[in-house]
Amino acid sequence: MNDNSINSQGVDSILGDPKKALWKMSIPLIISLIITSLYSVIDAIWVAGLGADALAGVGFVSPIFIALMGIGNGLGAGSASALSKYIGEGNKKKADNGAIHTIFITVIVSIITTILLLIFLNDILLAMGAGITIDYAMDYGIILVIGSILVILSNALYGVLRGEGDANRTMYAMLFSSILNMILDPILIYGLNLGVRGAAIASLISLLCVNLILFYWFYIRKDTYLKPFLTNYKFNKGITIDILKVGLPASLELINNALFAALFSLLLVVVASTDAVAVYSTGWRVVTIATTPIIAVATALISVVGANYGARKYEEILVAHRYSMKIGILFGFIAAIVVYIFAPHIVSAFAYAGTSTRLSPQLIAFLSVIIIYFPTMGYGCTSTFVFQGTGNGVTAMFQTILRETVFTLAFAILLAIVLGYGEYGAWWGIILGELVVNTITMIWADLHIKRLIRSNN
Repeated sequence: MNDNSINSQGVDSILGDPKKALWKMSIPLIISLIITSLYSVIDAIWVAGLGADALAGVGFVSPIFIALMGIGNGLGAGSASALSKYIGEGNKKKADNGAIHTIFITVIVSIITTILLLIFLNDILLAMGAGITIDYAMDYGIILVIGSILVILSNALYGVLRGEGDANRTMYAMLFSSILNMILDPILIYGLNLGVRGAAIASLISLLCVNLILFYWFYIRKDTYLKPFLTNYKFNKGITIDILKVGLPASLELINNALFAALFSLLLVVVASTDAVAVYSTGWRVVTIATTPIIAVATALISVVGANYGARKYEEILVAHRYSMKIGILFGFIAAIVVYIFAPHIVSAFAYAGTSTRLSPQLIAFLSVIIIYFPTMGYGCTSTFVFQGTGNGVTAMFQTILRETVFTLAFAILLAIVLGYGEYGAWWGIILGELVVNTITMIWADLHIKRLIRSNN
């Protein structure tokens, strides 16, 4: 590349040794994604003081928040995949144009999403089984929906930074946002007596600050490698397709995760009670944090794979994939051991007051069982993200739907209803579904990369 830039270190990294690139991007991503996961955990810890019904109400909104994050992360994945490919091809001008395309696409998608959720939010929550907790769910959900663009845009912009190999700025922005959220939560929930609405407002204020920081880097300081300026924009159908062919399927697969969470919550209401939903939604927040290092490695893999795909260095993709699986499996075992040992201490943070204390035994049981699938995620998640890096977003989406909506939910219904094991059976359904599809995905990705190598030869 003959294009000089103030900040090209990230670009040099993703085009260099794939093992070093994975670590260089993964470490700040691990920190930043853990910080992001803390949003919902911190909300849950403070909301738990309002009682089990308030905690369950917020839990019913969790799939919607996951969907919003999913849309943003999906567009970010599409952006990272396309932009890193253009950088790998040595086309800086096209990469700059792709960055501003990402912003325009994100704003349009955010507006459409907000309008739809404002119209159907109450019906969605009732269909999920919110029932007696609907007031809490609406108080929390309506505020988050109004601020949808803040959730979606920030995650999409992170994708632009990851596309140029810069994961450090993402970490800084998320750190600031999370610390601010921690400070605001108790003030708004209890100090100003806003209850669950205070938790939602705190999250949106924090996300607003993140977006302002990101725009400061892009448009005032102007020291990013990619320049998403209006002067660099020229509508390009090919760029739009490159972003959306990964971004839309990636968003849909994460929305599918939210759909699974909603259907799984409904299943728990049928076989148990709303307390079971509170246990699942709260426990899953712990699962999200525990498995964050695996997600970070897989997310870093998109940019590494994308850059090498653009440069037609397919053997390096094979090296990156196999190395990422080893790291992911290791992180999975470490996470499982830590959660199992400290489950009682972790649960005490969520069940410290009022009616929420009755959830403690079930929460500990849930965490002690669900950890079994963590190591399989180490090779399944990284394998799915290989397909996003090579622009095969539809394949990655199909794998996620197969894992969540088909196998996992089918196993959960079989064990919970047909065989009569109740909520415990539902938990084991998650484990079996993940095990089967993660193994299929690993083999699939390996074959996909070997086909690329053969075609290049």
